[in-house]
Amino acid sequence: MKTTNLNTSTIEAMFNQLKNNFGGNVEKESKEYRLELDNDMAVGSIQGIALAGGIAYVDFDMTFSENTTLLINTPNKNPIYFAYCSAGSMAHSFGNAGEKNELNSFQTGIIASPSGDDNVLYFKKDERLKVTLISVQSTKQASNTKKEGLKGKLYKTFFKDGSLKNYVYIGSQNLKIAEKVEQIKAIKQEGLVKTLLLQGLVHVILALEIEQHTEDVKNTENQLGGLTTREMKAIRAASAHIEAHFDDQISIAQLCSEFSISPSKLQEGFKLMHGRTVTDHLRTVRVTKAEDYLKNTDMNISEVVYSIGFSSRSYFSKIFKESYNCSPSEYKMAQRELPISA
Repeated sequence: MKTTNLNTSTIEAMFNQLKNNFGGNVEKESKEYRLELDNDMAVGSIQGIALAGGIAYVDFDMTFSENTTLLINTPNKNPIYFAYCSAGSMAHSFGNAGEKNELNSFQTGIIASPSGDDNVLYFKKDERLKVTLISVQSTKQASNTKKEGLKGKLYKTFFKDGSLKNYVYIGSQNLKIAEKVEQIKAIKQEGLVKTLLLQGLVHVILALEIEQHTEDVKNTENQLGGLTTREMKAIRAASAHIEAHFDDQISIAQLCSEFSISPSKLQEGFKLMHGRTVTDHLRTVRVTKAEDYLKNTDMNISEVVYSIGFSSRSYFSKIFKESYNCSPSEYKMAQRELPISA
């Protein structure tokens, strides 16, 4: 087993230590760091960025060649870690002798140590791991101010009554967070725009994790329902299929057959992931694509209709107006007038 110690409280120092331990090349673009690995120890990448408000975002997409332990110590800081596992699994303990808790695919986890114990992460060999870690610096001082903000609220939530007891929460599986993580990876903008988009999505992920925690603590209806990990993977694959083939004639029966899932489970999963039924989601994807075509191409309305998989122009006009409060022709005309009015 390989053990790596990270004794740092900054993103830059962390990536330098990761490079010293695992090799590879560290690239920096704006405030974002990326370590690429392809050697005897590991294959994959680690990305990270420090954001405003004491928030840091680190994403692992790695396959280790041997069981690997990552021991993280942040001197003089006691961050709260929000973890989400998109693929594979990892375990966590406070210190080497602490109890291990495992985080599996699609599960959320919240880790806090007010006493400043080391956080130890355990990665399995030959298993692709995709995990996101968001750390938030929380202070007692922030919780005592009138405008406590995010740090103070988190301190009150997870460090109740000044307790020095470590806190670990392994939550229900959550498909909405998986979608947000994929949106982060799909950001194509650079520089400040990318940073702002990433920060916005990180805040959404934090909100979803805290919401999941609140619901689980209150013992409300489990959001996972009867979905298994295999079924959730099938739902994500079906969602990706719709994004890639929105112009095809897609039916629920076809998706169920192709991805080996029952109609009820498919609908349950789409409601968890997208907040709507399969049919509604397909329609939303098509209308969104149509809006892009109307704005950015010279296609006429009929060409747009057929390019997104619809056969009825009147039906398309009806649902487009429901989404954008104007007809497709009015929308396209407005796009033409924008450069003139500018």
